[in-house]
Amino acid sequence: MLHRPPFSDELRASLGDPRRASRISSSPRSRVWEVEVGGHAAVVKQVVGGAGSFDRYATELTALRLAARATPALVPALLGSDDATQVLVLEHVPAPYQLPEWVPYAEGLARLHAVTGPDDAGVLPPAAQPTGEDIEAFLRLCRALGVAIPAGVPVELAALVERLGDGYAHALLHGDPCIGNVLPVGERAIFIDFEGASLGSGLAELAYLRMGFPTCWQVLPVSDGPLAEAEAAYHRVWRELTGSALPGDLADHCAGWLLRNDALVERAERGQRDQFARLVAKDWTWGPTSARQRLVHRLGAVHAMTRDSHRLGGVGVLADRLRSTMVGRWPGADRLPPATWPLS
Repeated sequence: MLHRPPFSDELRASLGDPRRASRISSSPRSRVWEVEVGGHAAVVKQVVGGAGSFDRYATELTALRLAARATPALVPALLGSDDATQVLVLEHVPAPYQLPEWVPYAEGLARLHAVTGPDDAGVLPPAAQPTGEDIEAFLRLCRALGVAIPAGVPVELAALVERLGDGYAHALLHGDPCIGNVLPVGERAIFIDFEGASLGSGLAELAYLRMGFPTCWQVLPVSDGPLAEAEAAYHRVWRELTGSALPGDLADHCAGWLLRNDALVERAERGQRDQFARLVAKDWTWGPTSARQRLVHRLGAVHAMTRDSHRLGGVGVLADRLRSTMVGRWPGADRLPPATWPLS
């Protein structure tokens, strides 16, 4: 284990020697230390993990610089970086270890999404979108469980994927806006860990509040009252900063998350297999929640969002049928475990 952070001569020349280094927990894709440098507390993050690690480092570095446009701050100040060792040195942001309030969380998301625009096209990868393969995997799941698929659903889903690909694509997306990556500082949100940042539609991340945080270790449902307040706050802040409403349909983005079977597993396992096919034979847990529980929650959210939709009405019917079938086949799939905090 590397007990001291790698600090290049260039970083030492600009920042000084790191002292009192203390390793803190992180994902297998990074090493993180709290240090004292230049008489101030700082965080050193080294992006690791073999193939693709430099791209993740470069993505995070770019996203931090873009997000630094915002005032007041949305991210820790970037104190230094070293490409050779893939190290970032960041301001240490003291914050209570607690769940954020949903309105400041949503306001922070809107402010983050609004720091970029059309002139920034190409500075980060485009956000991943569901594909025709995802549609087929979802429909295979329905057939495997004996769920009747309404006649118009394949057309609705194909049109959905096309709309998601054609929508507003210039917002700075965090890529993993989970609670552990959002520090509540006063009445603001400070975002960390931008390795998966991209450019896309902010609605894809606003949808986290309805979809139970689909890329996250823990499913956190948000009740109706706070949900409505948070969504209203997001749209208000977006309009204030950009002068216009955010184009697109939140229901589309919720349905898009439903199709993405890779969002049933943690990042290191994504892109390796059809998780919907796996789910039929075997359940598994990621954090305290099982894959079947995650999917049942998402199905319920999409059904609620699409009941009166002229574009996704059949998808809503199918979501309800599949949810009912799963709950009947696997009792308890509709009961999420209690939220745990702090995250562990």
